[in-house]
Amino acid sequence: MKVAFLSFYVLVMVFPLYWIVITSLKPQKEIFSLPVRYWPEHLTLQNYVNIFKVSKFGVYIANSLLVSVTSALIVMVIAICSAYVLARFRFRGHRQIMLGFFVTQMLPGFISLAPLYMMMSSMHLLNQRISLILMYTVILIPFSTIMLRGFFQRIPSNLEEAAMIDGCSQLSALLRVIIPIMLPGISSMFIFAFVQNWNELFLAVMFIDNEALKTLPVAMNSFVLKFNVDWGAMSAGTVLSVLPTIVLFALAQKFIVEGLTQGAVKG
Repeated sequence: MKVAFLSFYVLVMVFPLYWIVITSLKPQKEIFSLPVRYWPEHLTLQNYVNIFKVSKFGVYIANSLLVSVTSALIVMVIAICSAYVLARFRFRGHRQIMLGFFVTQMLPGFISLAPLYMMMSSMHLLNQRISLILMYTVILIPFSTIMLRGFFQRIPSNLEEAAMIDGCSQLSALLRVIIPIMLPGISSMFIFAFVQNWNELFLAVMFIDNEALKTLPVAMNSFVLKFNVDWGAMSAGTVLSVLPTIVLFALAQKFIVEGLTQGAVKG
C-alpha cells in the first residue's frame, strides 16, 4: 500500500514536468491535436530555436544569473556576519532585532510594492539591475539570518575559544574554524537565496521595463499574449529556466543533505 501511494505521488509530481518537456519538443500543430498525444510524433527543437530567434532569451538568462548570483552572494556575506553576532553575543536590543526579523516574514510582500516603486523612482534606480539586486538582498537578509543563526547555535563556542587560545582573533576563528564547519548550512542558504531571486517576478516587472535588462521570469510572462499563449515557446523557456537550478542542486546535493541534517540535530 505504501509503495503504491508513493508511486502515485511521484507520478503526480513528475507528470507536469514531463508534459512541459514533451510540449517543448512538439511542433505547433501537435500541441493542440486531438486525441492528446503523450509522446510527440515528430520531435523538433524548433521551439528552442524560436525563443532565441524571436526574443533576447540569452540576454534574459544572463540578466537573471547576474542578479540572482550577485544578490545571493551579498546576502550570504551579510547573513553570516549578522547571524554570528546574534548567535554568540547578547546585547541591548537583541530580542527586538530577532522579533523584527520574524515579523518581516509574516507580512505579505505585495503590500510593499507601491512604496518600493516610489523609493526606487526617487533614487533614479528604475530600469537598472542594481535596483533588483538591492531589493532582493534586503528582502532575503532577515530569513537568511534566522536560518544561519540556528546553525551557529548548534556549533559549540568551545571551538572558537580553543582557536583564540592558539592565537586566532575572533574574526580569524570565524573564518578558519566556524565557517568550514558551517559550509553545508551556508550552501543551503545560498541555494535558497538564489532560487528565490531566480524565480521572482513582481519586482522585476515593476522595476525593469528595458528589454535588454529584463530577467527570465519577465520574459516568460511575455509569452502570454492578449488573445493567445505560445505554449511551445513557453514550454521550451520553462525547460531552460529550470536547468540552472537543477544543475545547482545536483552539484550541491551533498551540502544540502548535510545542511538539513545539521539543522535538524542539535549537537
